[in-house]
Amino acid sequence: MSRPLVPVLSRHFHRLAWLATALAFTVIVFGAFVRLSNAGLSCPDWPTCYGRAAWPTATSDITNHAATAIRELDPTKAWREQMHRHLAATLGFLVFVLAVIAARRRRLGILQVITSAILVALAIPLYMRGMHEASAVLAIAAEAILLTAAWRWNNEDLSRVAMLTFAVIIVQALLGMWTVTWLLKPIVVMGHLLGGFTTFALLVWMAWRATNVPIRLADTRLLRRLLIAGVVLLTIQIALGGWTSSNYAALSCGAGSMSIDNFPKCAGHWWPNADWHNGFVVWRGIGVDYEGGILDGQSRIAIQMAHRVMACVVFLYAWWLGIRLIRLPGMRTWGVLLALLVTTQFALGVSNVKLALPLTVAVMHNAGAAILLFLLVSLLARIQRPLRMVPAA
Repeated sequence: MSRPLVPVLSRHFHRLAWLATALAFTVIVFGAFVRLSNAGLSCPDWPTCYGRAAWPTATSDITNHAATAIRELDPTKAWREQMHRHLAATLGFLVFVLAVIAARRRRLGILQVITSAILVALAIPLYMRGMHEASAVLAIAAEAILLTAAWRWNNEDLSRVAMLTFAVIIVQALLGMWTVTWLLKPIVVMGHLLGGFTTFALLVWMAWRATNVPIRLADTRLLRRLLIAGVVLLTIQIALGGWTSSNYAALSCGAGSMSIDNFPKCAGHWWPNADWHNGFVVWRGIGVDYEGGILDGQSRIAIQMAHRVMACVVFLYAWWLGIRLIRLPGMRTWGVLLALLVTTQFALGVSNVKLALPLTVAVMHNAGAAILLFLLVSLLARIQRPLRMVPAA
């Protein structure tokens, strides 16, 4: 009989972890829908939408709110942005509950989680009143409590990863706020995307470890290193995808299904002229409205080419890793799935160019990245060495 991967925290802990994982995936996909449908600034204020907890359905619903001076209401888009915020807030609450359960056996563990949550709850109204410095101090204090606990505790009972996930959620809330208040600043949008994927990966790992369904292999050290390398490469590619999207560079090489000038070529060339320096300037100050992009054509081409090159690297590595998995006893299905998923993801990326970035395909491309991450992290969480048999006396 196999021993649990972690001590039993609660009868329902693994169910809550899987529910949070499913919701995190939903938030990622819906967030892509919001971003790609150009609804990211449809609610100029935060965390409300034109002063409402939900969203106004008509201009007549707004009474002298300051947000109207920033952007006119578009009811067809406002619901998308505010619904995304509500989904993210629900996810934050689930992560809070998981952190409380995981920390309850630690000395002052529950107190640390609740204190952090209270500090964040106090920081939000302070920010809404314009007291940004005081709000930042409270948020930083909450992060310090969580990260200190995660550093001091081991992960035998999942308390470390639970606290770390809660800390990431708080950063996600700040990035979501800055995404709006800093007018879709590319580095913030990319960071918000990476934060969502990081939250998803941590929840996937925690859910599998709490569920206790290990995959026993004789030699796990090399395979785990290869899987970690795969996660790192995929994360770099996701970051480049976020940089491409936030700088509106997806179609910088052209679009059209009947031409090879946009793929595999770019703007009619195998390696076009590109402004690599300007394309990857991380900080350009605050106050610029980045909706629609501000870079010239050559800068956007540099971003698109970097995304394409890295896509080829991830594609080849994932196929090579998939073949290695197929050759391992009991891992054939995982290897085939990895190869099929990365092939589908590559095809969706090409389709975005050939079909001029249709919303459905672009959202599926984001979902495909999350599914690939799910597969790699699942293997990392489940692969274990065989248990040693203790002979009977």
